[in-house]
Amino acid sequence: MNKTSRSKLVGRIAKKLAIGAGASLLVSQMAWADTLTIGYQGMMNPWKTVIADKALEAATGMDIEWRRFDSGAKVITAMASGDVDIATAGSSPIAAGISRGVDIELVWILENINEAEALVVREGSDIKAPQDLKGKTLGVPFVSTTHFHTLFALEQFGLSDKDVKVLNLQPNAISASWRRGDIDAAFIWDPVLSQIKEDGQVLISSGELSRWGKATFDGMVVSKEYGKANPEVVTTLISLAAKADADYRAQKGSLTADSPMVKKIADMTGGEAASVPGVLDLYQFPTLAEQTSCAWLGCGEEGGAAKALRFTSEFLKEQGKIPGLKERYSDYVNPSYAEKVES
Repeated sequence: MNKTSRSKLVGRIAKKLAIGAGASLLVSQMAWADTLTIGYQGMMNPWKTVIADKALEAATGMDIEWRRFDSGAKVITAMASGDVDIATAGSSPIAAGISRGVDIELVWILENINEAEALVVREGSDIKAPQDLKGKTLGVPFVSTTHFHTLFALEQFGLSDKDVKVLNLQPNAISASWRRGDIDAAFIWDPVLSQIKEDGQVLISSGELSRWGKATFDGMVVSKEYGKANPEVVTTLISLAAKADADYRAQKGSLTADSPMVKKIADMTGGEAASVPGVLDLYQFPTLAEQTSCAWLGCGEEGGAAKALRFTSEFLKEQGKIPGLKERYSDYVNPSYAEKVES
C-alpha cells in the first residue's frame, strides 16, 4: 500500500469507528501488512459481491490476493502453513483446525447453512430410505460441514462409514463421478448440489440435521497474529460483508437472473444465474445484531458459535478425526471486530 492510500484508509477507519480523541493513539499503533491473502470457496452468498466488486481494495487501497479453494479443509491447511491470512470455511473444518492447534479465530458468520446443503441419492440407486444407504457409495469432501453431517446422519440411521463406502471427493470430483455413475449418493452444496438434483432426490438436508441438534455454518476466520496486527483491516472487511448481506435482504424479494448481485454471484461461483436466487433463499444470513448476540458470536462459551464448534469437535473426536479437544472454544470466537461495525 502506498503512503497516500494508507493515509486515506487511516482517516476513513478512524471516522468509521468514531473513536474521537483515541484515534491518534490507535492509528499510531497500526501495523500494516505488505500483502493480504484471503481464501474463499465457491458457495453462493452475498459475500461474493465484495470480491467481485473489489470493495476491500477500494476501501483500503491494498493489493489483495484472492485464492479460491475447493474445500474448507484445504483452506484451513493453507492458514496453518501461513499462506493465507483470512479465509472462509465451514464450521467443521474450522472446528477441526482449532482442535488441531491452528491459531485462528472466528470473526463473522457468513451464513447459517440451513437447507443449502443436502444428501442427494441418484435416481435408480434403489435408495428410498436412509437404511438403504448400506452397501452404497457416497461422495463427500472430507472434514467439511457436509462430511460432519454425513457421519452424524449415518449415526442417526444406525449406520457407520463401515456400512457405507464414503469417498473423499471435492465438489468438481463429485460432479464428474455423478455423471459417470460412479457414486450412488453425495452430500454437497451448490452449484454442484443443483446439478445432481436434476437426476437425484434429496434424502435429507443439513437444515433437518441441524434441527436434530448439530447446526452447521460457514464462517470467516482470521489468523490471530494478522488480526492483532491489523484490526482495522478485519473490521473494514466485516463491515463490507455486513453491507452485502443487508443489500441482499433489501433486494431478496425482487432478485432475478438479470439482477447485478445475482450475476456477480454466478460469475464468482460458476453457477447459473437463474439458480442463484433460489439457492440464496436456502441459507439464513444473520444480521449484524444477530452476529454479536448470544445466537452466534457473543456470550462466550454459551454463544451459539462456540457451542457449535464444541459440539462439532466432540463428534469429530468420537469419529477419530481429531486428536483432542480445546478447553474453551470461545477463546477462538472473537466478536470484537463486528462490534465495531456501525449498524
